[in-house]
Amino acid sequence: MTNPTLTAGAVERHLRARRDTGRALLMPFVTGGITPGWTDHLRAFVAAGADAIEVGLPFSDPTLDGVTIQEANDTALARGASTRRILADLAGLPDLGVPLVASTYYNLVLHDGPEAFCAALRHAGVTGLIVPDLPVHEAGELTDVAAAAGIELVLLASPATPQPRLEEISHRSRGFVYAVSLMGTTGERATLAASAAELTQRIRRGTDRPVLLGFGISTPDQAREAGRHADGVVVGAAVVRRVLDGAGPDDLRAFLATLRQALDQECDRPR
Repeated sequence: MTNPTLTAGAVERHLRARRDTGRALLMPFVTGGITPGWTDHLRAFVAAGADAIEVGLPFSDPTLDGVTIQEANDTALARGASTRRILADLAGLPDLGVPLVASTYYNLVLHDGPEAFCAALRHAGVTGLIVPDLPVHEAGELTDVAAAAGIELVLLASPATPQPRLEEISHRSRGFVYAVSLMGTTGERATLAASAAELTQRIRRGTDRPVLLGFGISTPDQAREAGRHADGVVVGAAVVRRVLDGAGPDDLRAFLATLRQALDQECDRPR
């Protein structure tokens, strides 16, 4: 079998290297173009200890997203945000030191065509891509096109995914496997779904690729619990809600620092 660390792209190599030191991974999300100077949030994420950053490219009909991300999409689009403008903003940034992962719906990929879309991502310094409405059995073409452009296409797995399909997702995903903690949309929740632990265990039966758990992780306690099961967490709605409510970069850095601390404490806990 080929050593996956020798064939992995930039995102996976980065996350593996950090994970293999015993670090729990933190990937915050923000909707591109949500505020003037929105890229300042990315610097705050890094300062708080992010290991990767997910940037949402706004779309008018985000079917897998709850009310918070929907509102963020509407806000960004009303401000004139577009894929090209967001990528131009990213292209103007210095190297942040962590991978940038774009996420959006397949309509936007098809609008420009996969080749042009992936080339634009790479030019902007983006090395990962999440397309939540693209099923694994239809992902072959985009996976190949993305790989040729130096982009890793991340696939999602849910608690309802049958084991054979889950193994295919784990095998074909690049960068990491995105474990969706529950059947539902994105959004803040009071507790971590009980289905999260079982799902991550099932994914890990078939891959050593990093597994990041998302959907509903909103508090340090939830991040700490998620860190007991997955290699790290994705935190989206909890960040975006704060931005919509007027939080600035310093506020976001302080919030994410509490999650970083919780993840670090879980890693340091005696087993």
